[in-house]
Amino acid sequence: MDRRTLLLAAGAAALGGCSDPDPGPAAAPDPAPSGREGSSGAAGAAPSAAGSPSSKALPPEVDSGPRDVPAVALTFHGQGEPGVVGGLLDALAAERVKVTVLAVGMWVRQQPELARRVLSDGHELGNHTLNHDDIKAMSDDRAYAEIAGCAEALRGVSGTIGRWFRPSQTQRSTPRIRAQAERAGYATCLSYDIDSLDYTDPGADAIVRTTLQGVRNGSIVSLHFGHAGTVTAMPKLLAGLRDRGLRPVTASELLA
Repeated sequence: MDRRTLLLAAGAAALGGCSDPDPGPAAAPDPAPSGREGSSGAAGAAPSAAGSPSSKALPPEVDSGPRDVPAVALTFHGQGEPGVVGGLLDALAAERVKVTVLAVGMWVRQQPELARRVLSDGHELGNHTLNHDDIKAMSDDRAYAEIAGCAEALRGVSGTIGRWFRPSQTQRSTPRIRAQAERAGYATCLSYDIDSLDYTDPGADAIVRTTLQGVRNGSIVSLHFGHAGTVTAMPKLLAGLRDRGLRPVTASELLA
């Protein structure tokens, strides 16, 4: 073999060593979004939480934040008559307070402008199931349908499913509920350690008293849209929190 032939052979070998001799089929690209992720039925892909803050560092359920932080999260179960809900949003705006609203999906569908106002006022919007039925009594598929159906309603007004899920008609989730929430795109169920009992309509003074008696650093407070007493209580409740050195914040800010 002459010198030229040897050089050509060596060059071909070197080039062959720079590539995978059998790369196999190329990986298929991810499918493009359909524009209608998630489903109100039992089957279907989980809605994406793209655009919402990550909650990977949190446990599957949280009921309070850091006890060394002088702040509390005010969280509202979201449904109610427009006039009452608007009055509550006005009261929060007057105090420049941002809160977390866990909305019922059917309410979002029926009152999309109010749901959008929640967002435009700077509040968080999360998931409280589609119909607000007893989720503990549901089959896995029905529970998923309730969570995914609300997620779809939220996406319709906000573009995302929101960060938080709160189960309906129970303070605490269960492993089965948490599994369906995760299936629908929610890593964390948002519980609470302070129940204002405002949904029993005890009057504004009782709502303020019940809340302030138990609240402390890091508390997550459960309140409700749709109750006139809550609207009336709000200025005094916020003043009471501030008198105790507690800053009202959203759940995401408290748990950051």
